[in-house]
Amino acid sequence: MSMSTRDPAGPMSETIALLGKQNLPAADADNLPASSKRFADGRQWRLEIPSVEGPTAMKAVLDEASARKISVDRVSQGSGIFMLGESEIALMLEMGEKAGTEVCLFVGPRASWDIGKQPVSSAGVVAAPTLRGADQVRYALEEVRYATLRGLRSILVGDLGLLAVIHRAKRDGDLPGDLVVKTSVALPCSNPATARVLEDLGATSINLGTDLSLGQIAAIRHAVDVPIDVYCEAPEDFGGAVRHYEVIDMVRVGSPIYIKFTVRNAPGIYPSSGHLEGVVLSTARERVRRASLAIDLLNRYGSPQ
Repeated sequence: MSMSTRDPAGPMSETIALLGKQNLPAADADNLPASSKRFADGRQWRLEIPSVEGPTAMKAVLDEASARKISVDRVSQGSGIFMLGESEIALMLEMGEKAGTEVCLFVGPRASWDIGKQPVSSAGVVAAPTLRGADQVRYALEEVRYATLRGLRSILVGDLGLLAVIHRAKRDGDLPGDLVVKTSVALPCSNPATARVLEDLGATSINLGTDLSLGQIAAIRHAVDVPIDVYCEAPEDFGGAVRHYEVIDMVRVGSPIYIKFTVRNAPGIYPSSGHLEGVVLSTARERVRRASLAIDLLNRYGSPQ
């Protein structure tokens, strides 16, 4: 196909047509169209509390949610499956089953914890969540197999190659077909084309960049059908945006969407263990409080569920 240097039908019309042929939006949806897509149960949004690093933190989250009369649909963990003992995983799954809460654990290890220097350099930080070398891919896949054999059905993935390997393993029956594969915010998704790639590679829940406009979120929603995950309050090391009032329109244009809340100025806790338990528990409870404030706004002005 030849490419002309001029576009006689109007600015970028051929490029717009090419994207349209692939059913991708050619511009951000600045008119903020409402999404007609929903979760399987008909809901528009679900609540996720991130950085729930173990059973003690999960209990704190569920107790706080119960006290505030809200439900937590998913908890996610960031330190990695290998940072939890078998009994701790079992306890989290037991609590999740009783509360109707999905338990999503991060697959480790990751490049930033390895011996290489690129992931911790100023320009190489983008490599931090990736898997470094064939050994780390093997470790990560073994971790997924280990956890799924013990009943885990939701994992958090930060490496593109691992995402593809897991997708193929699910297809071939080597991993459970009902395994939820959620991409990490550290595997950045900031446009519709990238979202489509992640969906094609087997992502069943896609974390978006923390600083996208509502129009950019709406354009991504047009391109994919799987749920998207959006920080309504983001961690400090991912920009620290606090967007509680925007939750109303996030739900309207992004459905089906997981709304997520952390505490902006909280210290980092990865990898988490007993030495950080006080911070882990206090921030876990505060994440739920932050979520309850935004849910109050949704109930007042938006889409109560």
